[in-house]
Amino acid sequence: MAAPSVNDMSTAAVPAMVQGTFDDLGTALSTVTFVVVDLETTGGSPAECGITEIGAVKVRGGEVLGEFQTLVNPGGPIPAFISVLTGITDSMVACSPRIEAALPAFLEFAAGSVLVAHNAGFDISFLKAAARRTDHEWPGFRVLDTVHLARQVVRRDEVPNHRLASLAQLFRATTTPDHRALHDARATVDVLHGLLERIGSLGVHSLEELLDYTAKVSPARRRKRHLADGLPDAPGVYLFKDGQGRVLYVGTSVSIRTRVRSYFTASEHRRRMGEMVRIAESVTPVVCATTLEAEVRELRLIAEHKPRYNRRSRHPEKAPWVKLTVEPFPRLSVVRAVADDGARYAGPFSSRSAAEAAIAAVHEVLPLRQCLERLSPTRPRSACALADMGRCGAPCTGAQSVDDYALIVDRAADLLSGGTRDLLTALRARMAELSAKQRFEDAQVVRDRLVALVRGTSRSQRLDPLARSRELVAARRTLLGGWEVICVRHGRLAGSTSSPRGADPMPYIEALRASAEVVAPALPPATAATAEESEKILRWLESPGVRIVDIDGVWTCPVGGAAPVRAELEPLESARREVAGFAGSR
Repeated sequence: MAAPSVNDMSTAAVPAMVQGTFDDLGTALSTVTFVVVDLETTGGSPAECGITEIGAVKVRGGEVLGEFQTLVNPGGPIPAFISVLTGITDSMVACSPRIEAALPAFLEFAAGSVLVAHNAGFDISFLKAAARRTDHEWPGFRVLDTVHLARQVVRRDEVPNHRLASLAQLFRATTTPDHRALHDARATVDVLHGLLERIGSLGVHSLEELLDYTAKVSPARRRKRHLADGLPDAPGVYLFKDGQGRVLYVGTSVSIRTRVRSYFTASEHRRRMGEMVRIAESVTPVVCATTLEAEVRELRLIAEHKPRYNRRSRHPEKAPWVKLTVEPFPRLSVVRAVADDGARYAGPFSSRSAAEAAIAAVHEVLPLRQCLERLSPTRPRSACALADMGRCGAPCTGAQSVDDYALIVDRAADLLSGGTRDLLTALRARMAELSAKQRFEDAQVVRDRLVALVRGTSRSQRLDPLARSRELVAARRTLLGGWEVICVRHGRLAGSTSSPRGADPMPYIEALRASAEVVAPALPPATAATAEESEKILRWLESPGVRIVDIDGVWTCPVGGAAPVRAELEPLESARREVAGFAGSR
């Protein structure tokens, strides 16, 4: 049995084209790997007919990287008129591989590419049908149809029709189509390059813009492309605004221009964003020195303008906290802000339900009162049902003194500070007890409450060292060999800058410290920044290659003169050992 013929002329493996994030949009056509494919079949129905030949050519940047060709045994006779048309006979395919062997070989050859075909609906439908019959998963290829593209850029007075033979003659293809798969694929390559040259003169230079021409993108949306004109190719924040100057949407990207252009192409599928683009009349860019600054500015602008098309980060001021009140008989409550009232706080939590679950976890193991009234030690009142159940010491009746209740309050305060070892032991025993009684759903509720409490208290512990640091200066190398430098004060990004390749970073560091925003400390455990901003800063500090320059006025680099200090700033892990509590940021 003959194996598929693969002639890969690239010296290294062709990298897979992967779109990692929305910020990575705008793939230059010169870097895209196309696989141009053509099939010969026994008929026109994918459900009833089989493939007799697969031919494909792999190209990138105008260069042919490899070719794939194989005859395929369709498992049945080839109709006579098909043999006359293609020249493929039953005897030619008798010893050829079946589609079960040929299809995986083709999919491996085409992996990570954009599939191109002339009348792509025909070829792709046969390949997908073959994948279903052979129990192979069909990869999520992007597909480009040269027929559809030709109808948009080639006039009828240039060609009598948009068949492959006519277009091959128009673009002077080096191979003449003759109904053999590899020959037709080679001709389609020349047609593709001719079409790309034409649309390049129309301002289409990226894969996303190319796919836009073959997708159903509304003309009104296409007409908004001019909003991206003149935007900087730099990291930062962009603000879509309506005709009255109201902010509709705030986003961030490593390239403002590339990201904004993607909103007007086929790569943007979100209906909500399509509606936003129709309303938008302008885009305002905010260039930032570092990607971290862009992320933080985005959070602050969303919180300031509360754009209707942003779903997250619009109301950071509503983040819930768990408060242990200050009164003769304290209780736990959910609040929206930290006040200077001497109370103990934990959080912020991701939602009110998470905060309430954390409170319920404490109530599982400690008999804190759960009533909402303010109790007086001198005016007893009747007990509630929780006292009868043994889940409250009934301080309301005078059965529990202020001093006795204070012992329970101290344990609750310890739990909110992160002392969860006793809590874990007690709740595990409670879960085991419920499981032994086959009350599995109740045991799961107890577990979920424990998780909510641990997450909330851990977040407090994580943010606290950063919030207590009056000033922290850190730096890391950029891909271009320079330095990114940030200044953080009480958990808030006070400023950032970057130095070019080969430049001494110290003048930039000193200039940043002198010009950085003055940030007043907030009430512990709250930070001067939102928890989301502080989390982004911590993740940046924990990224590879970060160096701590200064913490609270203490130079953290080793002694040894200016040259060694400037050559290699102190790593983050070593710097953490200089400041008590900062190890909690991991």
